[in-house]
Amino acid sequence: MMILELAGGVVLGLAVIYGALVALGAWRWSGVVRHLVTQLGLSRAAPATGHYHATELAGLPAPVQRYFRAVLTEGQPVVTTVLLTQSGMFNLGKTADRWKPFSATQHFVIARPGFVWNAKITMFPGVRVHVVDAFIAGRGLLRPALLGLFDMGTLQGAGEIARGELLRHFAESVWFPTALLPSQVVTWTAVDDASALATLTEGPISVTMLFRFGTDGLVTTITAEGRATEVEGVTVQMPWECRMSDYQTHDGMRVPMTGEVLYHLPQGERAYFRGTIDAIKYVFAD
Repeated sequence: MMILELAGGVVLGLAVIYGALVALGAWRWSGVVRHLVTQLGLSRAAPATGHYHATELAGLPAPVQRYFRAVLTEGQPVVTTVLLTQSGMFNLGKTADRWKPFSATQHFVIARPGFVWNAKITMFPGVRVHVVDAFIAGRGLLRPALLGLFDMGTLQGAGEIARGELLRHFAESVWFPTALLPSQVVTWTAVDDASALATLTEGPISVTMLFRFGTDGLVTTITAEGRATEVEGVTVQMPWECRMSDYQTHDGMRVPMTGEVLYHLPQGERAYFRGTIDAIKYVFAD
C-alpha cells in the first residue's frame, strides 16, 4: 500500500511539474510572438489608400480581370492589415505521412508585405510544439519550440528563407485580394485563358507565381517553380503549390476558406498543410 501511495505521489508530482512547464512555455512563447507582431507593425510602410474600381483592370490578362470581378465589389476599400485564425492538419513526416492537428493565428500587413504565423501543433495529447513562421522587414523566420521552451532549430535571415516566406505571403494574398491589384505593385503577365503569372517585389527579392483560375473566375491553384525544402537531408528547390477552395464572402470580398499546400517531389506529391480559416478580420484604408 505504501508503494502505491509513493507511486501516486511521484505521478502527481511529475504532473504538477509538467503542468508548470506547459504554463511557463505558453507564457514565454506569448512574449516571443508579441515582440514579433510589434516588429511587424513597426516594419510596415504607410498604409495603402484607395478603393477598387473596375477601370483599374484595363489591360490585365482576361482571366485576371474575371478573377477581380468575381471577388471584389465596385468601390471596395483596400485592405491594410488582417488578423485570422486557422485550424487543420500539418504533416511532419519526411518520407511517410505524420499528420498532426494544429491551430494558429496569423497577422498580415499589406503595404510592405509581412506576416507572423503563430501555431500550436499537437504532437501527442498534452504535448505541443509552438511554431512561428514570419516575414518581417524583408527577412524570414521559422522557429519551432517544444512546449514553447525547447528550441528545435531556427532558420532566419535574408536569402532563401526570406524568399520562401515572401512566396508564402504572396500565395496567401487571395485571403485579402485587393493586395493583388496592379495598384498594389503586383505585375500580371498573360499565359493563357485560364492562367497568368504574377510578380511581387519586396526590396531585393522578386518572386513570380503561376495563378490558375476556374470557370467561375476564382483562383484554384497557385504554383511557384521552386521553393526550398528538404529531400533526403539536402535542401533543394522543388515546385510548390497551394490549392484553394470553399470560397465565401467576407466584407464584400470572396475568399477561399480552405486550402492545401504541397511540394511536387520526384517521387510524387507531398502535401504538408491542410487548413481552414475559422475567422478573419480586416482593417481597411480610409
